Amino acid sequence: QAQLVETGGGSVQAGENLRLSCAASRYFNHMGWFRQAPGQEREGVAVINMNGGSAWYADFVRGRFTISRDNAKNTIYLQLNRLKPEDTAVYYCAADRKNRESVLSNNEYRYWGQGTQVTVSS
Repeated sequence: QAQLVETGGGSVQAGENLRLSCAASRYFNHMGWFRQAPGQEREGVAVINMNGGSAWYADFVRGRFTISRDNAKNTIYLQLNRLKPEDTAVYYCAADRKNRESVLSNNEYRYWGQGTQVTVSS
């Protein structure tokens, strides 16, 4: 078992920035961020390989978001820049890839955090 704890969500105006953090109770080779907007399915945002630092991003990120890691703390971060109202969602941390589907697949991870709300107003 493992725990993932997200922090850093909040309410901001369009164009502002936020930084999310996710601390894991142990090391995982892959950790990432997903989000779920009201009435929509959860979707992959960004994933990072904790060993080599390689990262994968959803197309809609378009250079606005950056995922990073601190291996010493088993922690990942998601820097959200130039936020838009359509980025409003609950953002979830995920870890422990199953290696059965694509890296940004919603079904690919065994552990999930409780989620943190990001609200962007226009």
